[in-house]
Amino acid sequence: MHSVSLLLKNKEMAKESMKARERKRERMAAQYAERRAELTKILKSTDDSEEMQEAKWDAMIALQKLPANSSKVRVHNRCGLTGRPRGYMRQFGISRVTFREMALSGKIPGVKKASW
Repeated sequence: MHSVSLLLKNKEMAKESMKARERKRERMAAQYAERRAELTKILKSTDDSEEMQEAKWDAMIALQKLPANSSKVRVHNRCGLTGRPRGYMRQFGISRVTFREMALSGKIPGVKKASW
């Protein structure tokens, strides 16, 4: 871990408030996931009876009343080391910039610069 801190010594990192906001969104998305799934299941029902239409309406209202940040589409992937929101590589969990620096310095096993 000491080598990672040396790598990031002169690197700009995301604001702590932005990283905290993302963590909050992840927590809220996990907390409300089951409730959202139940409401969505009601909304996607193909039953057209009168009572089902009323249930769909109530489900739509309930879904709108949930916090906006509880939706999983609001969560944005960020680099695990720097917090950079763009250029995220899912396979490694870091941004492309950090990945390149670590790969060139030999800190990622099995990764080397292509040559053909």
